Amino acid sequence: MATVTHRTVDVGGVEIFYREAGPPDAPVVLLPHGYPSSSFQYRALMPALADEWRLLAPDFPGFGYSDAPDGFDYSFRGYAELLEGFLAALNVDRFALYLFDYGSQAGFQLALKNPERIVALIIQNGDAYEETLGPKYDALKAYWTDPTDERRDELAQAVTFDGLREEVLGEVAPKVAARISPDLWQLAWPLMREHRDVMIGFFAEIADSVRRFPQYQAYLREHQPPTLIVWGPKDGYMPAESARAYLADVPDADLHLFEDGGHWLLETHLEEVVARIRPFLSRLRDASGSW
Repeated sequence: MATVTHRTVDVGGVEIFYREAGPPDAPVVLLPHGYPSSSFQYRALMPALADEWRLLAPDFPGFGYSDAPDGFDYSFRGYAELLEGFLAALNVDRFALYLFDYGSQAGFQLALKNPERIVALIIQNGDAYEETLGPKYDALKAYWTDPTDERRDELAQAVTFDGLREEVLGEVAPKVAARISPDLWQLAWPLMREHRDVMIGFFAEIADSVRRFPQYQAYLREHQPPTLIVWGPKDGYMPAESARAYLADVPDADLHLFEDGGHWLLETHLEEVVARIRPFLSRLRDASGSW
């Protein structure tokens, strides 16, 4: 198994922590993380692929070990701009992009800015179709429609230690949940606690991203990026219909549903996911081994 290194880089005056694995001259796979974790969520995926690819997983400000300065644009647009600066700082031009949870919203906005740089998409429980949003979105939709303090306080209960635990364990069966490391919430909460207002603020940011879903869909239709979809349908936010919806815009996408898996598929079905990713990425390389 390859070694994962832990580094920092200055991006626009913000110190960004990131994990890196793989040869420095190998094709790049960018791994933006989701909520409520950090680059930590990719700790097992990275060494599993690092023999042939260069994996880069930064922490967004407000998550993990990156700085979280006052005045930073804590929005998916701000995170997309940070990803762009991160890639520039590391001299990365073209890359495959992993889209998951919050990282999918920032990642799609990055793709809209630079579609020619995206070699391929790996989509894992990252939604882009409003009509397929799962029942766990109901409280968010109610807040977007009527953003009262009472509704905001109700949503804020999710940004607690117990709320993070519930967010991670989700709807999977106990035997599957037993594969999910408690480190995902145990380590995330102390780091996120001081940025709790930022996390709560993202509930409104999600509404803005949902309004951008038609733009994401248009990007897919126009550019037809090679796409692999790996999905855990036991997900109250993003059920199986959310995965299948992508086929309307990228009909040649390779779709795999892991029926007993949920939101944290890399915790519970890592070997099966890696077995789909490796041949998918291998087909995209040229004779020299580059993208």
